[in-house]
Amino acid sequence: MAKNKMKSHRGASKRFKLTGSGKVKRNKAYKSHILTKKSPKRKRGLRKATTLTGADHKRIKSVLSK
Repeated sequence: MAKNKMKSHRGASKRFKLTGSGKVKRNKAYKSHILTKKSPKRKRGLRKATTLTGADHKRIKSVLSK
């Protein structure tokens, strides 16, 4: 019996991208609604993507495996 390939988690693949060096990029939270009380400086900072911390890195990379 042939072993099936592992499929990548489709929800995770829409939210995370791998960089060239193998790090995981993610978008920041808290940018979707209730924006009136947040300062423009804070909203500008939320636009930029950032990398995942080490605690989540291994778990997310495993579900992104193609």
